[in-house]
Amino acid sequence: MKNINSIGIQIPEIVLPKSEIDLSKWAVIACDQFTSQPEYWDTVKQIVGNSPSTLNVILPEVYLETHTDDTIIRQTQNTMRQYLKMGIFSFFEGFILVERSVAGKTRQGLMLALDLEQYDFNRGSKTLIRATEGTIIERLPPRIRIRKGAALEFPHILVLIDDPDKTVIEPLFNKRDLLKSLYDFELMQGSGHIRGFGVNLPDLQNQVIHALENLADPKSFRDRYGVNEDTGVLLFAMGDGNHSLATAKAIWDDIKDEVGMDDPARYALVEIENVHSEGLEFEPIHRVVFDLKENPIEAMKAHWKNNISFQENLSQAEMVTEVDSQNSNEQKFGFIYNGTFSVIKIGNPDTNLPVGTLQNFLDKWLKDNKASKIDYVHGEEITCELGNQVGNCGFYLPVMSKDDLFKTVILDGALPRKTFSMGEAIEKRFYLEGRIIEKIN
Repeated sequence: MKNINSIGIQIPEIVLPKSEIDLSKWAVIACDQFTSQPEYWDTVKQIVGNSPSTLNVILPEVYLETHTDDTIIRQTQNTMRQYLKMGIFSFFEGFILVERSVAGKTRQGLMLALDLEQYDFNRGSKTLIRATEGTIIERLPPRIRIRKGAALEFPHILVLIDDPDKTVIEPLFNKRDLLKSLYDFELMQGSGHIRGFGVNLPDLQNQVIHALENLADPKSFRDRYGVNEDTGVLLFAMGDGNHSLATAKAIWDDIKDEVGMDDPARYALVEIENVHSEGLEFEPIHRVVFDLKENPIEAMKAHWKNNISFQENLSQAEMVTEVDSQNSNEQKFGFIYNGTFSVIKIGNPDTNLPVGTLQNFLDKWLKDNKASKIDYVHGEEITCELGNQVGNCGFYLPVMSKDDLFKTVILDGALPRKTFSMGEAIEKRFYLEGRIIEKIN
């Protein structure tokens, strides 16, 4: 393992299943996906069966609020240690170049470990590694229980770099014939194909390090974004897995005085991707509210008063087209309720993005116990299907331009939570590579 403090990374030792393990059963999708579709996870269980799998070392969030979660957490931590004792893992020290093809798109990423000492998830932070959305502190305790005491981490975290000249990841991809193939297989349930190549040649590792150092050069950074020294340098911005990285940070801050600065828990394994990759698309994250206790239309009218108007009696396609255009001074989002589709228009909004304006209303509404639950879902069809069920409503939101991400975070701090998603649900990262995060005696 090699630490490069100037850019807050570590070249890690990564654990991977040995060749006799069926990787199509080993790898499962991020735990925060399909949280309103338990049938997806039922199918995962059927596919995995009794085979070694990351399903057995994570807690899908569909089960997070059930009475069995403590039992499952203990089981996941015990299984990690069992897998280590069984010797099912091989160890690779280096970066891993990842190629993921799904939904007609191919994107590249690079596995490395980030230094949690250089990460601050609080809004307005100036650290090298930053959150892109607000971190909900209340969501951390159950995740802390899962990670604390775990021997291994298997991340679904995707972190973005702003590399318009494509100097970090893309040159490696052009030299992948020089690299050792570590895995190459189909992911389950229509989530595409994934390949991984080991990057352990010193020249190529140094090439990556120098390219990241150039992106983090303070003067170049200030010139690129037109900012002053007060903003600090932002090299790594969270893409997916914000609360997972925040959990790792919270645990590290809690234990570092006891374990020392060389402890493996100081770092977190992630995949970095270039925000300028043609294969990376931002998708909106929609909202579905369950078990309504009052009429949502009247609640919205009371909240926005004269600033709200409705475009009603639309088809689903008309609603989507109107929201996706966002071509007026008003902010627009779709509303799905009782079998109908509408567009809500907000004048004089209190945030720069429709998602922020809506979320401010939803936070207050839910705090007043006007509904039992909110879910953040990916995809138009599931939003409309769930939103139109009796007792529910749904909100369809437009996508944010990925070109605006870094400068918005630099200037304004974190975006409203759940502003964007890197692809649809089936495109999310799968648990595959791992890292030991506790000292094993």
